[in-house]
Amino acid sequence: MTNSLGLNSLYTLGFAIYSIKNETDISKLYGKMNIEEANNRVKKYMTTKESGFPFDSITFLHMNKSDSISKKKYNVVIILEESLGAEFVGSLGGLPLTPEFDKLTKEGLLYTNLYCTGTRSVRGIEAVISGFLPSPSESVVKLSNSQEHFFTLASVYKNEGYDTSFIYGGMANFDNMASFFNGNGFDNIIDETDFDQDNQSYALKGTWGYSDEDLVTKANQYFISLKNKPFFSLLFSTSNHEPFEYPDGRIILYEKNKNTVNNAIKYADFSIGKFFELAKKEAYYKNTLFVIIADHNTRTYGKYLVPIKKFRIPALIIGPNVPKGMTFNLQSSQIDIPPTLLSYSGVNIETPMIGRSIFEINTKTKGRSIMQFHDNFAFRVENDIIILQPKSKPLQFKVINDSILKPSKLNVELSKDALAHLIVAQNLYKTRTYRLRKN
Repeated sequence: MTNSLGLNSLYTLGFAIYSIKNETDISKLYGKMNIEEANNRVKKYMTTKESGFPFDSITFLHMNKSDSISKKKYNVVIILEESLGAEFVGSLGGLPLTPEFDKLTKEGLLYTNLYCTGTRSVRGIEAVISGFLPSPSESVVKLSNSQEHFFTLASVYKNEGYDTSFIYGGMANFDNMASFFNGNGFDNIIDETDFDQDNQSYALKGTWGYSDEDLVTKANQYFISLKNKPFFSLLFSTSNHEPFEYPDGRIILYEKNKNTVNNAIKYADFSIGKFFELAKKEAYYKNTLFVIIADHNTRTYGKYLVPIKKFRIPALIIGPNVPKGMTFNLQSSQIDIPPTLLSYSGVNIETPMIGRSIFEINTKTKGRSIMQFHDNFAFRVENDIIILQPKSKPLQFKVINDSILKPSKLNVELSKDALAHLIVAQNLYKTRTYRLRKN
């Protein structure tokens, strides 16, 4: 049903009408800027030279630098963890809730200074799967212009002959995920209905669907079934979500009351460990690039216009040619992960992604992150942050230990750079130019 709905003309028309109300007019609320100026300002924060953007019709299309060490193309598995903020991750100085993740950091590259782009799952999906900039509008996962021919990692890997899949313990049509994925490179969607039809027992089916350990068990079985076919897959967890349901007897409770966020995170971590325990026994493991990353943190709040600390999340990359036990400490954004994955996976291809691959970073590169919090848009470069609010003048702050925003004198050029990122996001969406040449 989800496969056919996305192609049904009446559904498409109805969805387009519905989504129009979620498309924010940036210029009316945050300020105007010529699109050429906006494009140039955004390109300053990329690591591609001006001559590296040869296509006027697809403004940001450029070559994504591949890892020169890679001699072949690797499978890619993204494990998107629900609400796993850095404050809950022991290896990032958080609570001791993630012993399995912490052990895995010795086997890969850990981002220690990474920030999500928003506070909803669809915003995290938007950033991790497409590398698209956040904006005050709804995520592109839910907007009409992006339901077909919109750039995603899945579309890249599909063109390279990979099997592409989305595996989820809940219902894939939630938040319009199935429609977006079906139209943008995902060939196979495996969700709660597929688990229901399996002739096997699972650990738990809760309010949000099947538990995380069921998710990873199903995924491992699916990857085995592909045999020698290369694959790209997105796994999306559910257990760390209210009402925090998970099977008994899996973890030593961190808190006496079972159904709490801390205990649910500890169970989600247990499931990460289970997946790698299963995968390491299979032939595909040695030829696969894995990334574990959060979609966002738990409930985001604070006394400042943007609670920076609640946007910090983990990301760990494990796989062939990935340095073991290394950390990447430059301030980064969720949108930097997909170009880095492409680089490590051995795929050398043009993309419109604005994020920065780790292979394009040099000693002169300044850390930057981009965050959307309700109607407030934050653009941070090292410890200077611009916050744009609707119909208000830009404000600038100095970020102190991610916890304090100290007002500082406005750098007009930096505020224009912040606005440019909003203008560019809107223009790429409206002109449908966030795509590959082949589409």
